Amino acid sequence: MDKIELCGMRFYGYHGVYEEERRLGQPLVVDVALYLDLRPAGKSDRLEDTVNYADVYNTVADVFAGPPQRLLEALAEETASRILRKFPVHKVCVRVVKPSPPIPGHLTHVGVEITREATA
Repeated sequence: MDKIELCGMRFYGYHGVYEEERRLGQPLVVDVALYLDLRPAGKSDRLEDTVNYADVYNTVADVFAGPPQRLLEALAEETASRILRKFPVHKVCVRVVKPSPPIPGHLTHVGVEITREATA
C-alpha cells in the first residue's frame, strides 16, 4: 500500500483535561499518514486521481479548531474518522503530540498514535 504523509502540522488548541489547558490553550502537533493506491495518480499526473493535501490539512485543522476535547485520543479519533469519511483512503494513521504537557518532570512531549481502516 502506498502512503501520503502530512507531517508537523501545528495548531493552537484549547484541548486538555485541565481547566488551564482549555482556558489558555496550547500548541499541538499532528502527523497524518494516508494509505491508498497511488498508481493511478503516478500514471496520470492528475490531482483528481489522488488526495488533495490541502483538503486533508483543512480537514485536520477543522478538528483542532473545533469543540474542545479532553483527551488527545479523542482528537486523534475524530481526525481519523473525518479523513476516512471524506477521502478515498484504505487506512489512516494519526499522531497527535502535546509538546508542553502540564506534567511536572522532564520530557520532550506526550502523544498518541492511532491507526484506523475504512469499513467496507
